[in-house]
Amino acid sequence: MARPFPKPRMLALLEYFVHLDKDDPPADLVLAIAKVPDEVSGERVEVGQLPANWRDPAAPLELTRIGDEFVRKGENCLLLVPSVLAPDENNCLINPEHPDFRRIVLRQPEPLTYDPRMFGRRRGQRKRPGS
Repeated sequence: MARPFPKPRMLALLEYFVHLDKDDPPADLVLAIAKVPDEVSGERVEVGQLPANWRDPAAPLELTRIGDEFVRKGENCLLLVPSVLAPDENNCLINPEHPDFRRIVLRQPEPLTYDPRMFGRRRGQRKRPGS
């Protein structure tokens, strides 16, 4: 199965945080940076190739099919796709079964801290039991 990783870092954080439960955000996040050499094979999906409803909150099944087909064909290691949150930016699916995958180097994960105001809390404020 291909794994998405957006570029750059801020988009990666935004893509992750938009899917979190704002009432119970995790406290033990890490950030891992991948170094992808230029020679790693890739392809790009343009906005015009996507279904008209590609930005709907309930992602259309066609988006899954695009990713599944990319992995099934196995022609490239990377698939750049437009970000729903920032369509002029891209997320990247990685096919770990592709031979080029071994060229991608993952740096040591580092603790990821975030400002609790992202979830409507003041610094130091935790979720109250029963709320």
